[in-house]
Amino acid sequence: MGVEMSNPPPTSRARDFLASPALSLSLAGIFRHGAAAAAENAEVENGEEGNGGRREETVEISSENSGPARSRSDEDLDGDDDGDGDEDDDGDKNKKKKRKKYHRHTTEQIREMEALFKESPHPDEKQRQQLSKKLGLAPRQVKFWFQNRRTQIKAIQERHENSLLKNEMEKLRDENKSLRETINKACCPNCGFATSARDAEDQQLRIENARLKAEIEKLRAAAGKFPRGTSPASSSCSAGNDQENRSSLDFYTGTFGLEKSRITEFAGRAMEELRKMASAGEPLWIRSIETGREILNYDEYVREFSVENSGNGSPKRSIEASRETGVVFVDLPWLVQCFMDVNQWKEMFPSMISKAATVDVISHGEGPNRNGALQLMFAELQMLTPTVPTREVYFIRYCKQLSAEQWAIVDVSVDKVEDNIDSSLEKCRKRPSGCIIEDQANGHCKVIWVEHFECQKSMVPTMYRAIVNSGMAFGARHWIATLQQQCKRLVFFMATNVPTKDSSGVATLAGRKSILKMAQRMTSMFCQAVGASSYHTWTKMFSKTGDDIRVSSRKNLNDPGEPLGVIVCAVSSVWLPVSQLVLFDFLRDETRRNEWDITSSGGPMQCIVSLAKGQDRGNTVTIQRMKLKEQSMLVLQDSSTNAYESMVVYAPVDISSMQPVMAGCDSGNIAILPSGFSILPDGPESRPLVLTSSRQEDKSSDGGSLLTIAFQILTNTSPAAKLTMDSVESVNAIISSTLQNIKKSLQCEDG
Repeated sequence: MGVEMSNPPPTSRARDFLASPALSLSLAGIFRHGAAAAAENAEVENGEEGNGGRREETVEISSENSGPARSRSDEDLDGDDDGDGDEDDDGDKNKKKKRKKYHRHTTEQIREMEALFKESPHPDEKQRQQLSKKLGLAPRQVKFWFQNRRTQIKAIQERHENSLLKNEMEKLRDENKSLRETINKACCPNCGFATSARDAEDQQLRIENARLKAEIEKLRAAAGKFPRGTSPASSSCSAGNDQENRSSLDFYTGTFGLEKSRITEFAGRAMEELRKMASAGEPLWIRSIETGREILNYDEYVREFSVENSGNGSPKRSIEASRETGVVFVDLPWLVQCFMDVNQWKEMFPSMISKAATVDVISHGEGPNRNGALQLMFAELQMLTPTVPTREVYFIRYCKQLSAEQWAIVDVSVDKVEDNIDSSLEKCRKRPSGCIIEDQANGHCKVIWVEHFECQKSMVPTMYRAIVNSGMAFGARHWIATLQQQCKRLVFFMATNVPTKDSSGVATLAGRKSILKMAQRMTSMFCQAVGASSYHTWTKMFSKTGDDIRVSSRKNLNDPGEPLGVIVCAVSSVWLPVSQLVLFDFLRDETRRNEWDITSSGGPMQCIVSLAKGQDRGNTVTIQRMKLKEQSMLVLQDSSTNAYESMVVYAPVDISSMQPVMAGCDSGNIAILPSGFSILPDGPESRPLVLTSSRQEDKSSDGGSLLTIAFQILTNTSPAAKLTMDSVESVNAIISSTLQNIKKSLQCEDG
């Protein structure tokens, strides 16, 4: 199935471009004119278009006609000998072949056929027979009218698609020209540092090459985009005031196997369930005395919402439900837009979402706020470890304004998404989940988040079993904590009056923003590299200390954001008998870095830049100077912590590359290769969030931390090189030594 992935794969733009609102709006006016022209000029002799008025050869997007061919009415009528044509007295056979009898349909006949065409562009024999009797036409005339109507619409749509594609290519050429003009400037206007025009040009040409390749893939995908007859031509064959809200569901039921009206009704019921789940108290939600978390009483839930127990009776299914309330410092309209834009949504939750795509837009909603927007989405949810399987879900996302100050966004899985989707994707389903957003005073929003999963039980490592089965890993607290953290980062990024204690080592506001932006990109790259996403293939190995290590490799061919060549990533996850806060403070402290970082050779680290990105002192971006014998190296470090997870991500950077960034230059083309740590709490809070009559809470486990450590190294600067065992052994030795040093420093060695 073709979907628009928010991640790098270049072919992902085809669906979004051809299904864009701009294309629908452009075609709306054309199809109105096409319908009027058909009403005035529909001339058919048993369906023939006529040789003189025939347009260019076109292709019907349908299962019946998948290749270039002229209208079948021409072929049939050339051999038609049903006596409709009158012979001349001289018996000239050539004149007999040329003479045709034309029939102009009445306005009423065209109106009836247009009405049926909207419901079924490809009527069957029975429908044609009924319509021909009703209109007083021959069945062949009805058949050929429908053929010619489909051909006419297809020709119009193809011309407009080509026009839009040409415009897109022109824009790319203009961008290319603008980039070349920028490259010719030898110095950066912000910092005054001279740059190598040749190196910069090579970098920009690589970027442009990747962009043009993506355009080529988009055009290729456009040709085979609708293999089962689900095309914009069929979905746009009738113009009306709601043209901008039309999608492939208007005339076909292939996307969901359900009618659009039924999907809308289904989303409305899910919205009502979300509102009740968000506002209800006991006995539906019971607050735990020990942990303070709200626990769903599933027996009460089944009675309240009349849920079928089809999946719950099976021991292979598990239910995860959680609710959390938080306040974020952000405008409500911006937050709603962030959830409805798949790219912004993925950027807001980089540690949780490894893939995301908008598969189909069912309704664009009303007004600029998109009230009533309805779309089918896909997401791959992950933990920051390759040992826990990801969760792939297809779901409907419905956005609705409940009042002047309150909005709701609900996600709910649907059946029969696509015929060719792997059945393994049904391992995880979303019951009505989402959030209620209420506008508060002075730019704050109150968010009530409900997360409700039904999943097949999968093989999860013992150390992660409690946190996954409890619902914390993919639950509401994780979503709320990440949302609050990202909103704080955004506020500090946009702030212009940052106190000196929160911004040291950078002289300009532009330099501060550039460093924060680079740190955010580094953390997002780290999250993409260490999960169990299908992007990676992990190989399990064993270290000398007995810890499991998983290794994967990839080749960077043209992305200027990371080094070109063969990259190896090694990840290991361990349990340590220390609290999350103690471990986080130890790893982010530059004065103790030499205790675990073997690349520092035991030398001291000096913090030269410190930028706050939240009220918590742990949320900071720092630049540390590392002295390696006779040369110096800078280390960019991004430290983050919230109620669920803590992270320390870092990457070595050349001083010559970092100085322009500190002066305010763009950092997007600086190659970085991040490594780092993810820390999760493991203690009494990792208890199940669902109570049933047949299950009671498990006893609490001892407090500790789940540490995931990841290292990435560039093994060869040539993308054509192959991975060697020496490279794997090298990264294996680095991660083993680092783990051993951490355990030794924290006095938690085995035994």
